[in-house]
Amino acid sequence: MFNHVMVGTNDIERSKRFYDAVLGVLGAGEPVRNQSATGHTRLFYRHEGSTFGVTEPINGEEANYANGGTLGFKCSSAEQVREFHDVAVAHGGTSIEGPPGLREGAMGALHLAYVRDPDGHKLCAIYRPK
Repeated sequence: MFNHVMVGTNDIERSKRFYDAVLGVLGAGEPVRNQSATGHTRLFYRHEGSTFGVTEPINGEEANYANGGTLGFKCSSAEQVREFHDVAVAHGGTSIEGPPGLREGAMGALHLAYVRDPDGHKLCAIYRPK
């Protein structure tokens, strides 16, 4: 359904260090670094047909996060959910909404972890057992 998701940052190099580590857990390699026509730097992480972008806001205003927004990253195991969380926290992220683990809900049993990146974007690592 989605082609890409992009978030803004106020410090592109800090975001690169964070996302290199966190998305590396999922198997994403180095991002493609791109400069927009306006001179703003963007990073594009490509993996398994999806693209995740990080950009300096092109309008020149401060980047901010979406209140109520969450970006979910599919993991291949419960262990990968925990690793995503732990690597995120070790690289400047903040753990939120309880520790990583199994949760029961309307969607069935899911292994989840929630963190905020250094700019405040809410990320979810998710694994749905078969």
